[in-house]
Amino acid sequence: QLQLVESGGGLEQPGGSLRLSCAASGFTLAYYAIGWFRQAPGKEREGVSCISMSGSTNYADSVKGRFTIGRDNAKKTVYLQMNGLKPEDTAVYYCAADFTTGPCNYFQEEYDYWGQGTQVTVAS
Repeated sequence: QLQLVESGGGLEQPGGSLRLSCAASGFTLAYYAIGWFRQAPGKEREGVSCISMSGSTNYADSVKGRFTIGRDNAKKTVYLQMNGLKPEDTAVYYCAADFTTGPCNYFQEEYDYWGQGTQVTVAS
């Protein structure tokens, strides 16, 4: 069964850190670019960060310098380390897989598989 499963979300105080994981099963993660997206209440889903098959990364301006994406193909897992969390980071976070050898992007229609999401809440 092809699936992505996110974990690591939760409640954190402003300035704190969380590490999200995206675990793949049923397909070879190494052949895919992985994107992290988030959707806050009442807002459109937006791209946060992505990593290409070759390891090139990209970050939305809103998280640049605070979030770090990484991948461990042997463990079939992609991580999103989130530091310096802000209340505006509160959202459901999704990972998605795009079968491409090119640069990663935030065009959601290009992504083949999606996880079910994990809630991140930043509040004091």
